Amino acid sequence: MDNLTKEQRHKNMKNIKSHDTKIELMLRKELWARGYRYRKNYTKLPGVPDIVFTQYKIAVFCDGEFFHGKDWEVLRPHLQAGQNPEYWTKKISRNIERDQEVNQMLLYEGWTVIRFWGKDILKHCDDCIKVIEECIFDLRMQDVQLEDGYEHLLE
Repeated sequence: MDNLTKEQRHKNMKNIKSHDTKIELMLRKELWARGYRYRKNYTKLPGVPDIVFTQYKIAVFCDGEFFHGKDWEVLRPHLQAGQNPEYWTKKISRNIERDQEVNQMLLYEGWTVIRFWGKDILKHCDDCIKVIEECIFDLRMQDVQLEDGYEHLLE
């Protein structure tokens, strides 16, 4: 049961941001402070990733738990007991499907996809940064190995 009036709920939903959210800003600030440069809300890629490292082909998404269906099997029964269950179940199910479709499209185009839950960014931002740094390191090492593998052809 909703504790808010229809007008209050409308106002709350209207104010939910899709860009420059608290979790995005937190992650971006820390990346910037460590010297990483990136594109934000990169519209040239499917799904419009929140942070993109074009040089390394890394797309980072900062997903909110509710709208992207974290622990969906736990969340679904709660939604079905609340108001407008068909709408919310359909909406969040479609968001989960869309996230999977976007991941597949980006992987097919040769991108590395990293997704973080909002609470993970808020509570463990350093761990999230380490995941990105390790990914960049791995991709750099692949480039070095490829360059070393072709040296004998240049001689």
